[in-house]
Amino acid sequence: MTAPDELERRFTLLTAAARFDQLRLRDALAPPTDEPDDDPAANPDARPLSREEALELLALGEVIMRKAAYGRQLTVRTARATGASWTQIGAALATSKQSAWETHTRWLSEQEAATATPGTETPEPAQQPS
Repeated sequence: MTAPDELERRFTLLTAAARFDQLRLRDALAPPTDEPDDDPAANPDARPLSREEALELLALGEVIMRKAAYGRQLTVRTARATGASWTQIGAALATSKQSAWETHTRWLSEQEAATATPGTETPEPAQQPS
């Protein structure tokens, strides 16, 4: 079985998106599975996905979401470092400044906790945005 953790190590965001798009397009073009395929050689891009490919497509969707979310948080950090306000970041993410700040500080806390040395305290998050 294809698991997102395995695919996450194998694919970059770009290669995962390319493979996802390839499988998704083939799935969209394939005839319904209950209809007999008149000539499978006529259009090889329109053949139905196998069970393994369908599961790979699902797992790739999860990988893309994970990688995009990580990249999003790094970009929020960059936007803050370049002087963007939480209001501007919230607008860019189609959310409120409060939601953008909460999401980012939660991500920072999770990153710190994941890399913290056992027995050390995790610092408190920064003050809420004004």
